[in-house]
Amino acid sequence: MVRHQEYEVLDSDYGVRIDLMTKVFGIDAAERYFEGLPMTAKTGETYTALLHSYAGAKLTDKAERLFDRLMEADVTLNALAYNEMMTLYMSVGQLEKVPSVIEELKRRRVSPDLFTYNLWISSCAANMDIDSVKQILDEMSCDSNANDGWIIYRQLTNIYVTAGNLVNSECNSLIETEKKITQRECITYDFLILLYTGLKNKEMIDQIWKSLRMAPMKMTSRNYICIISCYLMLDHSKEAGEVFEQWKQSTTTDFDSHACTRLLNAFEGAGVMEKADMLRGIMKEKSCESADESQ
Repeated sequence: MVRHQEYEVLDSDYGVRIDLMTKVFGIDAAERYFEGLPMTAKTGETYTALLHSYAGAKLTDKAERLFDRLMEADVTLNALAYNEMMTLYMSVGQLEKVPSVIEELKRRRVSPDLFTYNLWISSCAANMDIDSVKQILDEMSCDSNANDGWIIYRQLTNIYVTAGNLVNSECNSLIETEKKITQRECITYDFLILLYTGLKNKEMIDQIWKSLRMAPMKMTSRNYICIISCYLMLDHSKEAGEVFEQWKQSTTTDFDSHACTRLLNAFEGAGVMEKADMLRGIMKEKSCESADESQ
């Protein structure tokens, strides 16, 4: 394309080439290609493409130096570059650095997207900072860019925080040191499921849930509450019932009828009565009536 000049090479084309070079020839080759680009081609898209390569390889130092250059460059940015840095910090366990990325995003008046909010909320939840989660949800409600997906995500997150009982002794303790995934990291899986529910992407929800079940860790009632509520919000009552049965048959996680009642109450409190009725039907089918109905 470049040599024959038959087509106009767009910024996105340069970004794609950086991504492909990383996969085929390695990061060093992609880095040399980026540095050899003319200044006009060093745009937000090409910077972000190289940043994505660094983040994928967990090269924190290189990513931070490139991000600093990006902040000093006179280029147009969107939320993607900031999302890359937050994803990197979460993947290497440096959650304390996420707020500084958000501060920079706000300072430059870049509009956050739904993934920005998901990463931000996940980092706060992983630190058990539920007050901050609620503040972020309030901020989302005031965002002029909000759409139907954001509304579903906000609603689900409110339900999840209420019903999941995140702040408890179970969540504050990390899983045994020999396990590969900690309880804190597991919470980020939950919020990723919530995100894809807001995007109405059932295929991704199925994949994440499958990965979570195969992970070498003990599932908690919070995980089951999350996936059940998401399936119900997307009207997949069959799948919700299947997860309910998996939970009851689990040999590693005790079934928690009180958590089911909290979820039912959270649905009703959020005003989604149709979903509450669906859950009530599943609970009755699985011989698990709510505390109020059993009295």
